[in-house]
Amino acid sequence: MTSGETETESSTAPSSESTPSGSSVPAAAPYARRRFAALLALATAVVLAAGVVTVVQLSPEPSGDTGAAAAAADGAVAGGQSASASSGSPSSSQRTPQPEPAPDDATSRPAQQVPQEQGARFEAWVDEVAGWLDIPRRAMHAYATATVRMEQERPGCNLSWVTLAGIGRTTSDHGREGGRDLTRDGRPTSPIGTIELHNFAGEVISQAGAEGPLQLSPAVWQQWAATASGEAPNIQDIDDAALTAGRALCDGGRDLDQGGQWLAGVSALHDEPLFLHRVLATANVYGTVGMADERPNEKVLKAVTFAIEKIGLPYVWGGNGTEQGDAGFDCSGLTTAAYGSAGVSLERTAHWQYSSLPIIGPDEEPRLGDLVFFGDPNTKIHHVGMYIGNQQMIDAPTFGQAVQVHNYRKPGDSYAGAGRPVA
Repeated sequence: MTSGETETESSTAPSSESTPSGSSVPAAAPYARRRFAALLALATAVVLAAGVVTVVQLSPEPSGDTGAAAAAADGAVAGGQSASASSGSPSSSQRTPQPEPAPDDATSRPAQQVPQEQGARFEAWVDEVAGWLDIPRRAMHAYATATVRMEQERPGCNLSWVTLAGIGRTTSDHGREGGRDLTRDGRPTSPIGTIELHNFAGEVISQAGAEGPLQLSPAVWQQWAATASGEAPNIQDIDDAALTAGRALCDGGRDLDQGGQWLAGVSALHDEPLFLHRVLATANVYGTVGMADERPNEKVLKAVTFAIEKIGLPYVWGGNGTEQGDAGFDCSGLTTAAYGSAGVSLERTAHWQYSSLPIIGPDEEPRLGDLVFFGDPNTKIHHVGMYIGNQQMIDAPTFGQAVQVHNYRKPGDSYAGAGRPVA
């Protein structure tokens, strides 16, 4: 969105979604932190059905009725309620949004399940998934093996490989941080110390003393250190790190099919909202690709990855991202920059993007990377997000909120359809 385009997308309570995980990820339970005040208030909503993932939201719930000004400006918004954009200031409300019920058609995703028997089928599965998702084969093997091991040790935990892979991508790019690679024995070519993770304000939110490809903290390692080979546990070994993370996630009899318990498990590794949100978004994309029938388009995957890496940046009206000197993005600024990173040029505003792309109607589910539009095509398309599968999108919602993941549909919304930047 640029000057002259008004946006009033609200960030309401996230609802339940179909998901990435072969053994289903989360169920319903809210979670909130006040540390980052308005921009980083965190809420979680999840679904109990198999094949479902948690949705995290990095913003506060708008307080009550935000008035007629926003409604008059843009009418119905994608979230199903208006959020005033007239003052440009964050909402003062810190109430935790409540989850919505699961959709009736949520189903499991057998194609994402890791083969339980080691052998040719297991290795072929690892090769295929690793190749599709740009995950080093050695890392993918560690995540899959740890998932199988935890299924044997804690069959009621329901740990999915996408959770471990989401953690690995978020922490160290699967051991590739700083130009490293994973060796055949599963260790990075040089030891990985604490990798600095910053929030949008530039504050360091890494865990002191974290090490290895999964950035496990000293406390986590001391409590759950595990060995995959029978030798002494090594925090730099991705097999040991993945199994250790699995045990931490499943500790206390957690059932990771339950959203509150899933969130508690991941929080046991690192409870910063930005970390949790990016893990969830990445797991969702991995699961979406993992259940597909064909290899994902590389440009789409690059654009989606770009958007995930911008989670936590604030909404800025007319913003084009920090790379161009702005503090953050508006809705169409994010989609334009994401596809620009993949070499795909888009029009700059949500309305122009809608007018220039092939449109998929409201009755057809979008694909990974499609742009989802809200508004009236005959008058004004006022909002756009990027679809990441399983009923979720990444977007820059409105003033006082951060780039985040939430549901792309809600009852009574103004959804106008999806556009496909890459055929």
